[in-house]
Amino acid sequence: MNPLVTKIIASLPAILKKKRSWVAVVALLGVGFFATGDLKTGIDWMWKEPRDLLVDRVEEARDSQHAAAEQFRDALTKFKAVVDLPESDLERQYNKLNAAHKRSQAAAADISKRIDRVVDASNGLLDEWSSELSDYNDPALRRIAEQQFDQTREHATRLIESMRQIENRMQPVLASFQDQVLYLKHNLNLSAIAALEGEATVIESNVDVLIADMNRSIAEADAFIAVILDRDQS
Repeated sequence: MNPLVTKIIASLPAILKKKRSWVAVVALLGVGFFATGDLKTGIDWMWKEPRDLLVDRVEEARDSQHAAAEQFRDALTKFKAVVDLPESDLERQYNKLNAAHKRSQAAAADISKRIDRVVDASNGLLDEWSSELSDYNDPALRRIAEQQFDQTREHATRLIESMRQIENRMQPVLASFQDQVLYLKHNLNLSAIAALEGEATVIESNVDVLIADMNRSIAEADAFIAVILDRDQS
């Protein structure tokens, strides 16, 4: 069990006798919920070991990238469909495209949140691990632990850098979608559609590159999780 949780459980009887402690507990739960939108994951650090917490958050970030890739594909499909529509259907299709753009924005925001949580969990694990290296009495075991620590830190750094690249590359694609949605909103006619045809090819190329980058980042996350889990089993 997480050492922090052990301490909290031991002190619960004394804590819960004080009314102010109940307020603190409620406030903690509230912060966890509003920070993540999910009470369980908002305070999961209280009962999970740092290594398990990091694995869980990397999995969440990986899944978020999967979902975002699908959302960007969907938005691109809707955008390409606009250029082939008769004028009578333009406003209805614009509404679909605008909704797809908003969902893409939400997916991008979720990725950013998940990456921040991976960074927090990674820092927590590495800080605890680093502080405990000096506790070894056997020099040989200490050297092995130091090597494992360095390897994990380097792997975590590469993974986070990969995720941050995805985060940065989403923004130009979102900006292109937003520009075309606004342009279509202000020019709901066939001449506006003609102007969008060239942009469709550019945006498609950008989305293809983004999704390829996402797939590489997802593979990096899977490899990181496998290393951590294999080390736990060895």
